[in-house]
Amino acid sequence: LDEYYGLNPDNDQSYHYFMQKHLFDKKPFKHSYIPNGMAKDIDEEVDRYNDIIAANPIDIQILGIGRNGHIAFNEPGTPFGSLTHKVQLTESTIKANSRFFDNEDNVPRQAICMGIKSIMQSKKIVLLAFGESKQDAVKALVEGPVTEEVPASILQDHPDVTVICDEVAAAKLDPKYRN
Repeated sequence: LDEYYGLNPDNDQSYHYFMQKHLFDKKPFKHSYIPNGMAKDIDEEVDRYNDIIAANPIDIQILGIGRNGHIAFNEPGTPFGSLTHKVQLTESTIKANSRFFDNEDNVPRQAICMGIKSIMQSKKIVLLAFGESKQDAVKALVEGPVTEEVPASILQDHPDVTVICDEVAAAKLDPKYRN
């Protein structure tokens, strides 16, 4: 989905490192594609990644959701028609992710992110949400209007989405949606 720009893939905070350690080392895939956060030219890397997605349609997309309803680094206001793009991380995202770094100054300020249109072209989407901090986002995802102010809300328009959340994250949902 995304990668911090300027982080080496061996850095334990890079998404490349995370995927390698938690998935690819345990279940090797014939091919795996992660944006290159060390690319010399971020715009060329964005184009390269869009080409990869076009040539290799996504079967299943696994997503998390941010407190403000973002998916990947697609913050509120990201156009639904976006493809992979360069992202200037918001201060709230930098602050939220600083817990994974030695200090806030070490959090990268840019990322390469799969766009919402690319995510929506996936054949199946699974979204995971856990904890009290996700309650409002889960409610907006499931019950709110489809709006770019809640990027995850676009998933209401996808034909095959599964939302998996704990009871705490689902606590604000209308009971008819909790099963």
